[in-house]
Amino acid sequence: MAKIVFQNPFRPGAGHMPPYLAGRNKEKEEFRKLLRQDLILENMVLTGLRGVGKTVLLDTFKPLAQNSGWRWAGTDLSESTSISEKKVAVRLITDLSMVTSDIVFESEIIRTIGFARKDEIVNKRLNYETLSRVFNSTPGLIADKLKAIIELVWNCMRSKSSKGIIFAYDEAQTMSDYGKKEQYPLSLLLDVFQSIQKKGIPFMLILTGLPTLFPKLVEARTFAERMFRVVFLDKLTTKDSRDAIEKPIAFDDCPVVLSDESIGLIIETSAGYPYFIQFICKEVYDVFVQQHKKGKIKGVPMDEITRKLDNDFFAGRWAKATDRQRDLLRVIANLPDADEEFTVHDIVEQSEMLENPFKGSQVNQMLLALANKGLVYKNRHGKYSFAVPLLGQFILRKTRKKTGLYLWDDLEFDS
Repeated sequence: MAKIVFQNPFRPGAGHMPPYLAGRNKEKEEFRKLLRQDLILENMVLTGLRGVGKTVLLDTFKPLAQNSGWRWAGTDLSESTSISEKKVAVRLITDLSMVTSDIVFESEIIRTIGFARKDEIVNKRLNYETLSRVFNSTPGLIADKLKAIIELVWNCMRSKSSKGIIFAYDEAQTMSDYGKKEQYPLSLLLDVFQSIQKKGIPFMLILTGLPTLFPKLVEARTFAERMFRVVFLDKLTTKDSRDAIEKPIAFDDCPVVLSDESIGLIIETSAGYPYFIQFICKEVYDVFVQQHKKGKIKGVPMDEITRKLDNDFFAGRWAKATDRQRDLLRVIANLPDADEEFTVHDIVEQSEMLENPFKGSQVNQMLLALANKGLVYKNRHGKYSFAVPLLGQFILRKTRKKTGLYLWDDLEFDS
């Protein structure tokens, strides 16, 4: 019988569950606190930069909720979902029907006539067809129709063992209101959930997205500030980063063994961001195995791996910026606190080294444009940050010649 080869366990894909989910215990406990609510006073906004594992963590919340007696509905949101209030309503009805189609809300006896008379009981369920019919027959605005559906569902669920329903939506920062078109889908979502929760209906909202999400919610409805508990997902600690690297390969049949020096370099290069850890470790694993097959253990060139990361992760985002916007991003990247926070004043002052420095009004306009492209965001304190982790370091690599780093003999192969 052929021996099964140990497969590369690392998964840097978007939203892919890693082989070992390191850290995040604090965030899970925050979610468990919300699950213990009888009257929904707080919902959750799970936010953070790209690559910190928001989607993965949201996926781990689902079994926690289900094991606590909650039903789970939701999906990824897109800009097309929030074009109109009607589209958001269809989204909610569709997701709700997925978890209520087993609930019987009415039974009807069908009587037959003839010698072999046999009455038949037909159960009507809360499927999409039923919910749509209630939506269309309810008078009033779209919000009134959605509230009617939700109240019907909860009245039918009261006798069930379910504690309530959680509506979980990823990429929620794509939602917006469109005043010029008189369409307010984001406000509709907030209004409906705030209203039903005031009535004691335990339907909870979990929204996941980039750091622009919560300010957008507050802008749409000021009460959103009191409606949500905001959990900001940050990079992993050194200990958790080490666990994310070591535990997936801590098996007797795994051929790759990493030394402390190698692990330290991976942690330093990834800065503790889960996606980067998965990306670098996958490349380290593949390259080292290939070298072993060729009988030449030379080590893993981190410079080449970083270049591949630049092409796969950063290049597409960098391409969104115009030449003048790239000049501004270079100025930001050279700030002492580029990876943390920066202000318009910081940028203007730093740009004095350019032949054509930036003025404050220019910086304000360009930062708004860059925010719309997902490259920066404005936090609640009026300061800005990169919306993409380690973007500043990527920009510096684009403008400075750096010496390659290598993992050499500190990688071992267990034959």
